[in-house]
Amino acid sequence: MRTDTGQVINLADYRPTDFVLERVDLTFELDPTETKVEARLIFHRREGADPSAPLILDGDELTLSSLLFDQNELAPERYTVTPESLTIRDLPETVPFEVTVTTIINPEANTQLMGLYRTSGIYCTQCEAEGFRRITYFPDRPDVLAPYTVNIIADKDANPLLLSNGNFLGGAGYGPGKHFAAWFDPHPKPSYLFALVAGDLGVVEDTFTTMSGREVVLKIYVEHGKEPRAAYAMDALKRSMKWDEEVFGREYDLDIFMIVAVSDFNMGAMENKGLNIFNDKYVLADPETATDADYANIEAIIAHEYFHNWTGNRITCRDWFQLCLKEGLTVYRDHEFSSDQRSRPVKRIAEVRHLKSEQFPEDGGPLAHPVRPTKYREINNFYTTTVYEKGSEVTRMIATLLGRETFKKGMDLYFDRHDGQAVTIEDFVKCFEDASGRDLSQFSLWYHQAGTPLVTASGTYDAAAKSFSLSLEQMVPATPGQPTKEPMHIPLSLALFAEDGSKIEPVTVEGAEYAGEVLHLTARTQTAVFHGIGSRPVVSINRSFSAPINLHFDQSPADLALLARYETDHFARWQALTDLALPNLLKAARDAREGTAIVCEQTFVDTLIAAAADEGLEPAFRAQALALPSESDIARELGSNIDPDAIHAGRQAVMKQIAEAGKATFAALYDAMTTPGNFSPDAKSAGRRALRNAALTYLSYAEGSPVRARAAFDGANNMTDLSHALTILAHRFPDSTEAKAALETFRSRFQENALVVDKWFAIQAGIPGPGALDRVKALMENPLFKRTNPNRMRSLVGTFAFGNPTGFGRADGEGYRFLAGEILDIDQRNPQLAARLLTSMRSWRSLESARADHARSALMEIEKAASLSTDVRDIVERTLKG
Repeated sequence: MRTDTGQVINLADYRPTDFVLERVDLTFELDPTETKVEARLIFHRREGADPSAPLILDGDELTLSSLLFDQNELAPERYTVTPESLTIRDLPETVPFEVTVTTIINPEANTQLMGLYRTSGIYCTQCEAEGFRRITYFPDRPDVLAPYTVNIIADKDANPLLLSNGNFLGGAGYGPGKHFAAWFDPHPKPSYLFALVAGDLGVVEDTFTTMSGREVVLKIYVEHGKEPRAAYAMDALKRSMKWDEEVFGREYDLDIFMIVAVSDFNMGAMENKGLNIFNDKYVLADPETATDADYANIEAIIAHEYFHNWTGNRITCRDWFQLCLKEGLTVYRDHEFSSDQRSRPVKRIAEVRHLKSEQFPEDGGPLAHPVRPTKYREINNFYTTTVYEKGSEVTRMIATLLGRETFKKGMDLYFDRHDGQAVTIEDFVKCFEDASGRDLSQFSLWYHQAGTPLVTASGTYDAAAKSFSLSLEQMVPATPGQPTKEPMHIPLSLALFAEDGSKIEPVTVEGAEYAGEVLHLTARTQTAVFHGIGSRPVVSINRSFSAPINLHFDQSPADLALLARYETDHFARWQALTDLALPNLLKAARDAREGTAIVCEQTFVDTLIAAAADEGLEPAFRAQALALPSESDIARELGSNIDPDAIHAGRQAVMKQIAEAGKATFAALYDAMTTPGNFSPDAKSAGRRALRNAALTYLSYAEGSPVRARAAFDGANNMTDLSHALTILAHRFPDSTEAKAALETFRSRFQENALVVDKWFAIQAGIPGPGALDRVKALMENPLFKRTNPNRMRSLVGTFAFGNPTGFGRADGEGYRFLAGEILDIDQRNPQLAARLLTSMRSWRSLESARADHARSALMEIEKAASLSTDVRDIVERTLKG
């Protein structure tokens, strides 16, 4: 494990390599503890490079076994080697040369799960971002692209399957008990996209015929016996391939596309060229063990990794500062895919919920950074919601600014102009400028400035002039390293509504660019005047969340209720309901802390219940409307002096008041939304289940009894209903005999299924209250708990830290101290996992003073540890400093 303080890498220091890599030939002789890796690399000096520059190759905990130069042993005085680098001197100025590096690595001992490791008898790689340097010495950076030939030699019985990137060249026996396989990837790629898998797995096979008529072989590899659970993943893959052809014109380019599912994986999945490697939770599904959310995630992540074939693989990023160029863009593409496959407004609501709960706190805390950072110490720590989700929102804004047709032209130009290249954000934006003729220099500040813009709006209506004036002011808050900000170009989708709910179309608009119902806010303050407005309008701003901003716009409950009833943009209708809910929830939290009575506004309660009962709205939308802002959402809106116990108590009281007022409605919905017959993961059925389970939640508050939830648990024929009923029992009635019996029944029934056991741990880790910590500690002693498995750690420790504010944030600080101890323990095995769990502490400064002091002490305990990884030291120091 690297325990140095980490060198800070700056975007301004980028320069191309002195040497061009022409070709990579790799030979692996696999062994659990002594794998031999021979890397034959052909270079030539880049034109214009320093003729005396040495060749410097990256390493990470490597031991050099042998080094050849043009097939001859290299004299020791011509190179310097350490576990972290190999430097070769006195190289030819004009002619290509060959370097052959041999290393011996131990996959079995690689608990970091980076580079080549072995888990459950399967050899597997994870090379993004800098894992390839743990395999061999190499110019391990994304702008070094080359074709790869890979030969794999292994024990035939233990490893009948030998896979790598590209197309299969062939294989045969290789001495007693061994065999080999050869693969060739003709598309030049960076080392982070290299993949190797070897072992004994089952396979699901299919084919896909591309738009040009080529037949592509599709294979999904899983553990033996789990093949039927990969059927939905295969279906999602084929739909993804077809959609990318139809919407973006992108055709797959190899003869074979493979997915391998493994249980020990730091990420969700990895887009290695032609050989995607997945965390098995995003591949395996059947009605008995997977929820509707699991099916949706599988569909989205299968699509995401496939879409990387063009946005990330065929066109990759020049350096890691451009990470959003592949991740943010590809998230946008998978969001569009899911929207087309399911319900666009419901999908958009889910996207924004995630953005606000994860990215907004990141943008407003000590870990804030631009979508394109300018420096980093540990690149693994920049695989963040800012890069992914905010990066996606920036792409979405380009589409909003330019319109769909022009956006498509810009994407086509990007694919045509940069295929096979490693490029920058500037290259990407230039394609849209060239396609549209529009200057996007101010808009590009979205890539360069951290922080969530605050837009304040106010409106006045002049009846005599029949005009409505909308005044807007924008402010981007200071963030670490960026104390002052420039005004952004913010596209605000906007509509005006009359009191009868009809839309008002202005005759003219002055003071701001307004086209296609998008108002362009470009100055710090700006007033748009809408003419031809016959009555006082009700304004809907930032429809479909056209820009990732915080909006402050005082609207009366009556106006919000009107939008909640009549808005034609269903996302904006949901937002109106949320804007009605939040003041009630904020007041309830304050009242709970003061010990005063909690009473909700009747307009809010009536509007919410009316939306729930509105049969003109799809069930999935109504379920989203009933899912009030979370405790984390409330904390974010409060901003400071956060008391998790008061927030929890206030929200519980609001839930109870809604439940009692709408008891008859919820009972009717619970009965009406029953889905007869066998389980189907289609969007319509999932929406009905979501609404039925939302009604069940409210009924648990109205009835104050576990009886109905226990009956739902006993009668469930699918994991969505089963786990939801169990969550209600465990979270609402944790000490009841019904909850205890249901938890034991669930464990006994599914203890052989690791992914379902993760749900069992997560449900219990989320039980609110100060007793949560003792429960988590006890569960860590359970025989089903496995410290070395990232999924298991995330399900228990991660859920506790990220998803249980009252348990993790208990007043005595024991939750924070517990996490500090776990971080230090995990860091010795898996620094990436430790660092990501530590980000749960990012908002510690917003806590009330006693809790903040406890949190600071826990962070300082981590900081003073003697042997921190670079990953964890980077996060803890930024968290304390910010």
